[in-house]
Amino acid sequence: MRLLIVDDSNMIRSRISRVVQTGALVGVAIVGLARNGAEAVRLARATQPDVVTMDLTMPEMDGIECITELMRQFPRINILVVSALSDKSTAIAALRLGARGFVAKPFTDDELRLALLDVSDAR
Repeated sequence: MRLLIVDDSNMIRSRISRVVQTGALVGVAIVGLARNGAEAVRLARATQPDVVTMDLTMPEMDGIECITELMRQFPRINILVVSALSDKSTAIAALRLGARGFVAKPFTDDELRLALLDVSDAR
């Protein structure tokens, strides 16, 4: 499974990377780290990820715009929204646009691991 991590927080990108790289998820390769939606779209074109972890609140291009664009270009991509649940309607909109799962920040390593397994099984 090829994973693209999208979050404007370096701390969150590092945390997701660490959970994946500690062997918690066998067969997962991180193919890119993006700070915003525009960067994510460019990286997705270059790396063809199977799964994307997606923050919703980011500069330049937010998660909703990015999900819309990724689903248009890569209809089979699996998107896991990883975001603070301050705005439930935004999370619901993300799922309606094609995101396959949601993990609320702050999250535990196990919550993230299970959610990634869940969306990768959705393929």
